Amino acid sequence: MTKTKILYLHAGAEMYGADKVLLDLIRRLDKEKYEPHVILPTDGPLVEQLKLHNICVEVLPYPILRRKHFNIKGIFSYINDYVKYSKLITSYAKNNHIDIIHNNTTAVLEGIYVSKKINKPLIWHVHEIIVKPKIISNIINFLMGRYANKIITVSQAVANHIKKSRFIKNSQVDVIYNGVDNEIYRQIDTNPLYEKFNISEATYVIGMVGRVNAWKGQGDFLNAVTPILSSNKNVVAVMAGSAFAGEEWRVSELDTAIAALPFASQIHRIDYYSNTTELYNLFDVFVLPSTNPDPLPTVVLEAMACGKPIVAYKHGGVCEMVESNVNGLLVKPNSPELLTHAINELLENDAMKKQFGKNSENRQKTLFSLESYIANFSKLYDDVIHSKK
Repeated sequence: MTKTKILYLHAGAEMYGADKVLLDLIRRLDKEKYEPHVILPTDGPLVEQLKLHNICVEVLPYPILRRKHFNIKGIFSYINDYVKYSKLITSYAKNNHIDIIHNNTTAVLEGIYVSKKINKPLIWHVHEIIVKPKIISNIINFLMGRYANKIITVSQAVANHIKKSRFIKNSQVDVIYNGVDNEIYRQIDTNPLYEKFNISEATYVIGMVGRVNAWKGQGDFLNAVTPILSSNKNVVAVMAGSAFAGEEWRVSELDTAIAALPFASQIHRIDYYSNTTELYNLFDVFVLPSTNPDPLPTVVLEAMACGKPIVAYKHGGVCEMVESNVNGLLVKPNSPELLTHAINELLENDAMKKQFGKNSENRQKTLFSLESYIANFSKLYDDVIHSKK
């Protein structure tokens, strides 16, 4: 049987949400039917993991569309690098007889060039809801509508957002929910974790995991936990996540803000943490305070797989993951005081907290399993190849 060769282009090589779900997809595909190839713009943990699973992976420093390119100098630099590295990627695709290009984020545009040059279908996998700047959103929507054979969004919220564009046809867009491996995130013995983080076992732990950037909501999280920590010494907050390269100043500002608080000792802020399973199992409540709509935050899926109740702002893909008053509490966006109330409601009601946790795990297994995620993409690849023929 002839294998379908798929070339994946992605925006980084770390191990945050989109990186993890891409790795899960690639390593779980049926290798009798599919031959995955990956080209990444940087070296990093994702490269190591792909090699560990015997996946063909190359590193080429092709440009990723970032805010730093939104000026005259940045535009010229981007175009120059785009053409240079797109040609190299095209050569790789030709030499390896690639059948499908899988563009794994809106920030990677090289798939357009490669797809046109080798005359192979382009799948554009959208993990983002781009609100601002509007001109960039319009440009990306135009490019997706013009060049993508199929646009796959990670949630209905993302699909609804891009379908508003006049450049995209409804028939181009399908939703495939990400999935996570329950075996990885199963509940573990937390006793060693309390010792590791110097936390008493009688302590309630409120946690968040996410990039330190402009909209993941670290500031809102701090504002939300402030009244809780200031009045209760038996509660601690854990914040995990680092910043993009070049934005380390965001972490410095966050550390400064925490240090100025009178209860700073009750806040544990850590950078990127490889074994997030430990963190989720340590948390009593998981909080998603993203101030912009989060497309389908993998951190929520991971927390659900660990049987944790969720507190989040009511916008974006989390509304498809969390059923309010069933496995979590959703509140009006950008209202830290409402997050405070929701967190307190769970901390003060152990029965509710435990029931929501059980419901989270069941909901994740039912709607966001790794098996359904792999099966849906496998069917997509088969349909695209059949359609092309």
